Amino acid sequence: MPETTWWKRGIVYQIYPRSFQDSNGDGIGDLNGIRRRLDYLAWLGVDAIWISPVYTSPMADFGYDVADYCGIDPIFGTLDDFDRLIEETHARGLRLILDFVPNHTSDQHPWFQESRSSRTNPKREWYIWRDPGPDGGPPNNWISNFGGPAWEWDEATGQYYYHAFLKEQPDLNWRNPEVRKAMYNVLRFWLDRGVDGFRVDVIWHLIKDAEFRDNPPNPAYQPSQAEINRFLQVHSADQPEVHGVVSEMRGVLEEYPDRVLIGEIYLPLERLVAYYGQDLKGAHLPFNFQLVHTVWNAREIAALVEEYETVLPEGGWPNWVLGNHDQPRIGARVGPQQARVAAMLLLTLRGTPTMYYGDEIGIGKVEIPPDRAQDPWERNEPGLGLGRDPERTPMHWDGSHQGGFTSGTPWLPLDPGFPSRHVEGLRNDPSSILMLYRRLIELRRRHLALSVGRYMPVAAEGNVLAYERRHGTERFLVALNLGHEPHTLSLQDGTAGRVLLSTSPDRGDEPVGARIDLRPDEGLIVALET
Repeated sequence: MPETTWWKRGIVYQIYPRSFQDSNGDGIGDLNGIRRRLDYLAWLGVDAIWISPVYTSPMADFGYDVADYCGIDPIFGTLDDFDRLIEETHARGLRLILDFVPNHTSDQHPWFQESRSSRTNPKREWYIWRDPGPDGGPPNNWISNFGGPAWEWDEATGQYYYHAFLKEQPDLNWRNPEVRKAMYNVLRFWLDRGVDGFRVDVIWHLIKDAEFRDNPPNPAYQPSQAEINRFLQVHSADQPEVHGVVSEMRGVLEEYPDRVLIGEIYLPLERLVAYYGQDLKGAHLPFNFQLVHTVWNAREIAALVEEYETVLPEGGWPNWVLGNHDQPRIGARVGPQQARVAAMLLLTLRGTPTMYYGDEIGIGKVEIPPDRAQDPWERNEPGLGLGRDPERTPMHWDGSHQGGFTSGTPWLPLDPGFPSRHVEGLRNDPSSILMLYRRLIELRRRHLALSVGRYMPVAAEGNVLAYERRHGTERFLVALNLGHEPHTLSLQDGTAGRVLLSTSPDRGDEPVGARIDLRPDEGLIVALET
């Protein structure tokens, strides 16, 4: 792919629709709310918006249990609202990426209703049904990602069905060609409406072991961890045959010009990169979540970036993610000062960055009272801190009632600090994290070195991460102090340049040489003389 390809140079911005903007006062964000905020996204400078599921759903897992892949749930709006959103998104020069949830449907989907009606129904083999094990219990030891067995007994037909997540989310049988055909037609339905690509949910789960063998025990499991960690997911996910499915999905997208396929994959780097596919005919961007789980330490991150750059297949394009709707916010993990440094890291590494709504205004951890908890994972495994509600709270638009998110009662409580941390106020504060994000995005857009340029590590000590980005005659040094103490970065004699941007709002344009003094919790972008 040439370096001018939009998804290589661009920035993806994830929207969790329930929490972005409510337009009708029911406390839940919707499509018309997103449309009302498109001017903000254009002002911020992102290139594409990725919208989490808005399909028709009983909402057992807030839209990741789909009852109609070609419909819009009424809480979000209508198909006409969606078409208008696409039209107005494109009118602003933005792209729209839709979440695709192919691993499982809702148990209310007509396909599953048919499948469970009898063993002889034509759609029986559209899902994964098995006889009981030798002891009369589940067929094997596979565990649901949300806790408990991954097999649900169906009394009417005398078999178990498999669900990698909630029992209300039965897994489709992707070894069945009819399932593949139906799901590829779903992709075409949305591509015909103008969507610019898909983020594919749990893409590494699509194919299961043909023999349904038990998963081996995890020797590192601790009782404080989620139950899914009791066993190594050797047979229930990441099977070799899945790459053929991903390649077929890619083939569908290539029937349309200039589309992107993004895969959600929580795997170690050496297994993650296999999802680029043979001859790069897999996912354009297998999501790289390593920054979400890596210790916030310069040496650890430097080693991670080096490993990633090393294992990438030739021609494979990297990508980086700091957080999403399933992971604690970056502000909650590293604190407000380091969140600014993290923004500079995300937007200067080589590869496509994905931002998560609200990170640009510094939302941190929001405490959710037990009686307001919504996440089914939290309810299934209480007390382990697994609930995902804190990273799904509403966006803060202004200092008015409910932060301008809704005129009603929000489905989740807002961060209590929203009166001092909202878009309207931060846009008027040149030193705010929002304006830092906007300047970083502007710099990235203006300088190819910061988007598609080469990445070159720079030797650094202590808790400082440093690297250069180069393209043509442009050279930029990025120096990030991930610690809370000042540090001096020593460079080669004769190095000269000027500070282009600092995460410290009171540090402006100044010349630098072979020794660069970094303040605590400071990141710098330096334009080097060539």
